[in-house]
Amino acid sequence: MDAPTAAFFSSCVHCGLCAQSCPFFVETGDPKYTPIHKLEPLRRLWEQEFTLWGKLKVRLGFSQPIDDALLEEWEPLLYDSCSMCGRCSLVCPVGNDIQAMVRKTREGMVASGHSPEGLIAASVRAVNTGSPMGLQWKTLDVQIGHVESASGLTVPIDQAGADYLVLLSSMEIINFPEYLEAIAKIFAHAGVSWTLSKDCFEATNAGVQIGSKDIAAVLVRRVVDAAVKLGVKNVISPECGHAYTGIRWEGPNVIGQRYPFKVFHIIEVLDQLRADGRLRTEGMETDRLSMHDPCNLARKSGVIDEQRRLMNLVAEDFVDMKEHGKYQWCCGAGGGVSSNERAEELKMAAFRRKKAQIEEIRPDRLVTMCATCRTQLEEGLEEYTMDIPVVGLTEMIAEHLVEDAPPTAAAPVKEGAPS
Repeated sequence: MDAPTAAFFSSCVHCGLCAQSCPFFVETGDPKYTPIHKLEPLRRLWEQEFTLWGKLKVRLGFSQPIDDALLEEWEPLLYDSCSMCGRCSLVCPVGNDIQAMVRKTREGMVASGHSPEGLIAASVRAVNTGSPMGLQWKTLDVQIGHVESASGLTVPIDQAGADYLVLLSSMEIINFPEYLEAIAKIFAHAGVSWTLSKDCFEATNAGVQIGSKDIAAVLVRRVVDAAVKLGVKNVISPECGHAYTGIRWEGPNVIGQRYPFKVFHIIEVLDQLRADGRLRTEGMETDRLSMHDPCNLARKSGVIDEQRRLMNLVAEDFVDMKEHGKYQWCCGAGGGVSSNERAEELKMAAFRRKKAQIEEIRPDRLVTMCATCRTQLEEGLEEYTMDIPVVGLTEMIAEHLVEDAPPTAAAPVKEGAPS
């Protein structure tokens, strides 16, 4: 318990708006899935230790203990029915950061030994191998070989002094290897200096998902050490929402150190290349396209206009969902839910809110920029028999590059901007 968390509990006016913003509650109607109810163990701790009434209740024997039985009962609520999308925090009229309180409660769950087996296993693999899926460099090396063979380009590895260190997610390496090929094509086209690192290629942070600062710090430190060793100016987070917030916003605090480099999401880099005139595209997609904004990218980080400017380069018929950008609905898979097999049924129930949004506008295809969201969208659309393909924005941009054009001269590097 810290001061902000205690202040949040003191400020809650019990209005219920957070409930109406949560896809897990909205789509199930079960009151146990209301965001504030999920925080009961933490709320009880606050009441017992930080309020006069709570202390009196303890002395008089009217207060329920916070014991293993309580934590075991609440563990599925905290991990299965919360993607930490932050929509509850956005709508809270008194500014309580409810998703951060869920995160704080998860930290207590980890400390007391109450976490889902799937997330524990992913965290152990991440610490031991660098990947929550247990991938090692040799797996990525095979994909690099495929990319180089298909594109005729060289994927730079351990290039000291490169402008950008590109990070990937294991899901991209396994499920969407076309992402790496798209990066190689775009950066060759734009004349960007970049590299991968054998020491650290993974951006996913299982410590952020499970609620362990120690594990999060180990994984952030691995990225920092690789970037410093190569002397890069910038680090690029892949099309992965939580990886971006983990390495960009939380990382310096987790390790207690400022970075000697900048961190960008790949979409920010592509938009800057567009602004600098270094992305030359041709042709337009003519079918009806719409977009799913990853929560960590749009709602938590404010990256909303960048992807739409990129869409304008290649999409003739683009339509936004009614609630998009920071107000968009979560797909239901973030916050470690997708790594938690026990949560599968609930995850698909939460997806019904996104399904309703899609049905309102009836696009021919969906575009997104997060591998976890993309996987959930594909699985959810298949579950509900909706024949709507899902594509990554980076790959779509790569498909429209002007072929055989010489690389554009690099613009002067601006402070804090992609070079």
